[in-house]
Amino acid sequence: MTRLVLLLTFLVVPAVSSAQDSGLAFSSDDPLGSVVAPVMLPAGATALYGYTGAPEVGVGFRQGIGGFEMEARGRFDWFKLGASLEVLGRKEVLRRGALQLAPSLGVGLVLNSGATYMDDDNFSGVLVRILPGLVAGYRVADTVVLLGLVDLPIDLGLTGDKQRRFQALGGAGVEVYLGSGLSLLAAGQLGVETFQERAGAGHTRLGFNARVGLGTRLF
Repeated sequence: MTRLVLLLTFLVVPAVSSAQDSGLAFSSDDPLGSVVAPVMLPAGATALYGYTGAPEVGVGFRQGIGGFEMEARGRFDWFKLGASLEVLGRKEVLRRGALQLAPSLGVGLVLNSGATYMDDDNFSGVLVRILPGLVAGYRVADTVVLLGLVDLPIDLGLTGDKQRRFQALGGAGVEVYLGSGLSLLAAGQLGVETFQERAGAGHTRLGFNARVGLGTRLF
């Protein structure tokens, strides 16, 4: 155990010290980050990304606009056979050395088939989605950003009586620059999910999201 601690110290401390000493920060000339990192794209920067995982796959577009970022994305939940289209904004509120922090807020539309082959409690419907969240990034090297992720999506039914779904997910990830404008993301989240198909028929269970993504900075 002592040898393991010494090895981790030898690897991590120089990288963190390098990030702090050199004042690493994202700029329009810095290609690192396109899937989740940086927590907010600099003005004029554009990125495209896609990811696969469980329970969903997705694609998205990010655009830095002045002091905030806009993102549009589509997601397909292959556990539920449901799809969503979402638009959200993200604003950096803290930058301290290699650390960045940005809350986000968005809206979306969910079309759920109600298939139960992977999810016995699934229900069909059209729902509006509200998307509060938070992203933290800590740059440990020129090509590596550690991420903290919080997502709190709320789905409210438009077609059913009192349909709703809420998730509280938290987790971590890492985004690594591969070269040639490409960045690789690996991330996982755990939490709780509560939902009901109709009034008085609520359920609570474990919620999770695991994904591996690839993105590119266009500008």
